[in-house]
Amino acid sequence: MKEVMPVLTAGAGLHETLALLTSQLRPDANHKEDMVFLKDVFSERSLGYLMKIHEKLRQYERQSPTPVLHSASSLAENVAEELQTGPMSTEEKELLHLLMSPHLKAVLSVHDTVAQKNFDPVLPPLPDDFEDELDEESVKIVRLVKNKEPLGATIRRDEATGVVIVARIMRGGAADRSGLVHVGDELREVNGVSVIHKRPDEISQLLSQSQGSITLKIIPAIKEEDRLRESKVYMRALFDYTPLEDKATPCQEAGLPFKRGDILQVVTQDDPTWWQAKRVGDSNLRAGLIPSKQFQERRLAYRMKMGTLPNPKSPKKPASEGCDKGLLPRMLTPPLYLACLPTEDCDCEGYFNGQYIESQAIVSSKCKAVAPSCGQVFSWEFYSAGLRRSFRLSRKDRQGSSGEDSEIGEPDFLTYEEVTRYQHRSSERPRLVVLIGSLGARINELKQRVIAENPHRYAVAVPHTTRPKKPHEKDGVEYHFVTKQQFDADALNNKFIEHGEYKENQYGTSIEAIRSVQAKNKMCIVDVQPEALKRLRTGEFKPYVIFVKPRIPESRRRRSAATSPGGGEHGRLTDEDLQEMRQSAVQIDQQYGHLVDRVLIKEDSASACAELRGILERLERDSFWVPLSWMRT
Repeated sequence: MKEVMPVLTAGAGLHETLALLTSQLRPDANHKEDMVFLKDVFSERSLGYLMKIHEKLRQYERQSPTPVLHSASSLAENVAEELQTGPMSTEEKELLHLLMSPHLKAVLSVHDTVAQKNFDPVLPPLPDDFEDELDEESVKIVRLVKNKEPLGATIRRDEATGVVIVARIMRGGAADRSGLVHVGDELREVNGVSVIHKRPDEISQLLSQSQGSITLKIIPAIKEEDRLRESKVYMRALFDYTPLEDKATPCQEAGLPFKRGDILQVVTQDDPTWWQAKRVGDSNLRAGLIPSKQFQERRLAYRMKMGTLPNPKSPKKPASEGCDKGLLPRMLTPPLYLACLPTEDCDCEGYFNGQYIESQAIVSSKCKAVAPSCGQVFSWEFYSAGLRRSFRLSRKDRQGSSGEDSEIGEPDFLTYEEVTRYQHRSSERPRLVVLIGSLGARINELKQRVIAENPHRYAVAVPHTTRPKKPHEKDGVEYHFVTKQQFDADALNNKFIEHGEYKENQYGTSIEAIRSVQAKNKMCIVDVQPEALKRLRTGEFKPYVIFVKPRIPESRRRRSAATSPGGGEHGRLTDEDLQEMRQSAVQIDQQYGHLVDRVLIKEDSASACAELRGILERLERDSFWVPLSWMRT
């Protein structure tokens, strides 16, 4: 049967023609090698890309908009002169008035400027002194537009060959956006200046001094990496990070500084040690380097092993010891640092996020590994806590403990927590609102005031107690009154999120009490000791944690302050009371601040109540970042 050759349509492009031609090649006995060669050539991916580029350029030529006039201003002036040569009607006078108005003249002037400008892309010409003696298969000439922003790439010298290669491409930077520079490319020239015998830091300085267009002569990598799609992984930072204080980062100026609680979009995890990330909400398109979760955990574990990171089971360090910066000898540097020395250079010059940051340290590529400074790690301090203040316990009478086991296990190092956006839906139970507070915050009264204003929307989890019921009290309203045997059994079965003893009576808040409120489609508000957060942070409750702390006067105002902050709510306070309140806020922030969604500074009861009410209303209509694990349960 005779084979029928497909017919090309009139609109077929070169790409389709090439594909059809390739499919029709049938090697015979006499010309087998030639046909195989042609088929290999026509099947080359780069040739197909060139054909697609050619088709796009032809399409651009056919569809590119062209102005009807290149000088509309001159035409308007001619029309105005013609109108003034004789008598004018009402319409002609109105037309003349419009043509002579300054606003229309400005618009026509802008039109002419745009119409007369050529917006077609202009490719740079090949240099005249093109090196024919190069043995490489191909040389790529790249011209990039570079203003004040860095190139967005780091370079290093290959130890085996001695050539300067591109070590890393920062996502969102000028090099990444161009798609013309890749990891592994060999850099030969910058603006016609050979860099073969220059040090990487000299090349970085040459790049940073180049403004406007910058021309690079590159030997492409043998296998260019395909540009990966930008990741959609979001992390909440659980520690503060300052790249200029991190001696292990490959390029300090290319690092991304962030604070605890910042949401980071991790755009690539190709490097297991250094991720590239952006801060959500930043206008800067260029990503920065951050330590990976695995690397950060490893060096925190090493610091704890060497005794430079406090162990939660060991006694608390005196405040005078402070930071352990510089305490770790160079000889004790873990092997993991040796693979992460700052061996890359870039042209960042401290420019990041649109502002110049003066470098605080100069690190040579030959420097030895040193311990990271303490500014980038979380200070592991664990504090004991008694029964929550909402039970109005005095210091002398308190004899209870929190509901959690007092024995503290091995710590989970605080690095990153993967998060996602969540918005409450009407079909779901309301989110749990958890209040924690430092000394002097009086969060129980704040909670009760908000609930009293709108009891149909907000409610409290009714606590359990073993004390006798008073005549005016009702079971299940003020308290759930139970026997001591029943209370102990429930505590043993972990039914309480926290519990304690006060004046020989037991008190506790149960999980079922929270569920009972949510089952009525009400938002449950609980105030607990911070230790209970671990029990409540589940996908069932999706708690929103608010840390309430009072506004504490400055030291120069203390002696004249007759009352505490909040309009005399606490009565007279001594210097020791104020210092204790301040230390309480600091301790809670150090140990539990990474679990807090919002900090509420309490000036007075009225303003704090209004702020809390606004937060509760937004919880029902706005979206918030929550741990990704909550959405998987």
